[in-house]
Amino acid sequence: MLQVKIERVDTFVVKLVPPEAYLGAHPGEAEGGYFLRPPWRSLYSSRFETVLTRITCSDGSYGWGEGLAPVAPEVLKEIIDRLLAPALLGQDPRRVRPLWTRLGGLMRERGHLVGHQADAMAAVDIALWDLAGKLHGAPVHALLGGAFRDEVPTYVSGLPRPTDAERAALAAEWASRGVRAVKLHLGNGVEEDLATYDAVAAAHPDLRVAIDAHWAYDLSQALRLGRALDERGAWFLEAPLVPEDLAAHRELAAALATPVAVGEAMRNRYEFRAWLEARAVDLCQPDVGRTGITEAMAIAEVAAAHHVPVAPHHSVGLGVMVAAGVHLAAAIEAMPALEYQPGTMAVADRVLTAPTAGGPVSYALSDTPGLGVEVDLSQIEEHQ
Repeated sequence: MLQVKIERVDTFVVKLVPPEAYLGAHPGEAEGGYFLRPPWRSLYSSRFETVLTRITCSDGSYGWGEGLAPVAPEVLKEIIDRLLAPALLGQDPRRVRPLWTRLGGLMRERGHLVGHQADAMAAVDIALWDLAGKLHGAPVHALLGGAFRDEVPTYVSGLPRPTDAERAALAAEWASRGVRAVKLHLGNGVEEDLATYDAVAAAHPDLRVAIDAHWAYDLSQALRLGRALDERGAWFLEAPLVPEDLAAHRELAAALATPVAVGEAMRNRYEFRAWLEARAVDLCQPDVGRTGITEAMAIAEVAAAHHVPVAPHHSVGLGVMVAAGVHLAAAIEAMPALEYQPGTMAVADRVLTAPTAGGPVSYALSDTPGLGVEVDLSQIEEHQ
């Protein structure tokens, strides 16, 4: 194989307007800008915002990556342009893991293995895996050691309806399409959450139901909710407490039969190792748009050593990130399901020349070299 070198790194901030039906669910959402969705604490955007990265080599080959940037994607672009890209120029793109180590060292002593720095590194890492796959003529999942499955199972995340009756009806509609697992985005109070759970669980006898509490509860509330979910046979309880409180999660996990799921706020194997060693997590949820593929695979191995499954998180990442998540999920042995966000998928394929193959029940695994997706540059230029 001819020697190739990285010649150029381009970054693109993309802001897509969601379908009209998606807007207006929360005050200020339709007006543009950023807003809160009480009782959740995170900042949200009225647009689907992301950062795409294209790494181009001396022979003209290229790879696409995407970093999770639901707000302030300009920050990731600056980090890539100013800090990461100069360290990549002239390097061999097939040395993905050595390049990950190189990039991780740039700001390590400044405490930046997390946050925006990690998210920017994730975009670059995904692009490198896409590029390496194209150069080797193999799909990314093959470069990761091979796929454990040809179809990646998914679960539907969110039933965005205002009443429990409407949520139950939507759950029944998904079940009629073959969906067998859903996750409720709640945190509205223990009794309200349980009422919603009961309504949705009754919609179909075989439907597995999980709750994402969005860090809304203290330990006593989470224990009440979790014990009630134990009685109901819930699938898992995600983000029950603030993500920095490992000790409380450990106490909660020890007290419940319902698996405690965390991980979307973490970026590296060192963070996950601490939680796994403390037995504070029963289901790991790394997000490839925050970890990159390299670190996500390392996280999966640490989790495997503790006999804990990995169900990759996915929220507002668009088409490139979806493809990366599918390859990642295929290459993890103990992987019950990949998150499928209907609201996100309504716009995710708009950045691609062809839609992703799959959802809401599963994703078909691509054998195309790299990630198997191509970015539509005309869409990128229109929505920067």
